[in-house]
Amino acid sequence: MRKFITSFGLIFVLAAFSLAAEKPVKIDEKVEEWSLKDTKNKTHCLKTLSKEKKAVVLIFLATQCPAMDEYVERINTLVKDYKKKNVQFVGIHSNKYETVEKIKKYREKHNFEFPILKDPDNNIADYFQARRTPEVFLIDTEKMLRYRGAIDDSRNTPKTHYLKNVLDLLLDGKTIPDKQKKTRAIGCTIKRVRKADLDRTP
Repeated sequence: MRKFITSFGLIFVLAAFSLAAEKPVKIDEKVEEWSLKDTKNKTHCLKTLSKEKKAVVLIFLATQCPAMDEYVERINTLVKDYKKKNVQFVGIHSNKYETVEKIKKYREKHNFEFPILKDPDNNIADYFQARRTPEVFLIDTEKMLRYRGAIDDSRNTPKTHYLKNVLDLLLDGKTIPDKQKKTRAIGCTIKRVRKADLDRTP
């Protein structure tokens, strides 16, 4: 049994390094398999999160970001509305200063009812080229990345709801126009861990 566990752990570590070595995924490219742990040390992988779902929305979050706080209510509304439409939302914390305990408190404070994962080495943020919080990434049933960017066009009074618009097109089986596949996220920069003497913080 010990040998099996050791082997499994080695496979998990190798898989993480493999993803880290992958070139960043781009719009209309297939998203490689990945996994992260939540605040209870439970591992979640893309295969499981996307099982029997019509879409997966990744949201990069931060415990200390004014812009993030302004989007909490909108995020919870989106999660509630699209849960009925079989869309899985997933939160990812990639800031180097965020402890598991801080993330737990932040989740409880804002009543987030979706998986919240910790990205301790920024491997997932780097793979998706996530730069800000909140920033979202839409993955379809074929594991293809179909949208990246902002939730909408304003922190205060949005007029164009980018994520909602592309989600509705995707769920209706319609093609997302190229001009709607990528927008500029508004918010705080993700504070990355220094790797190989290279600071990747934008």
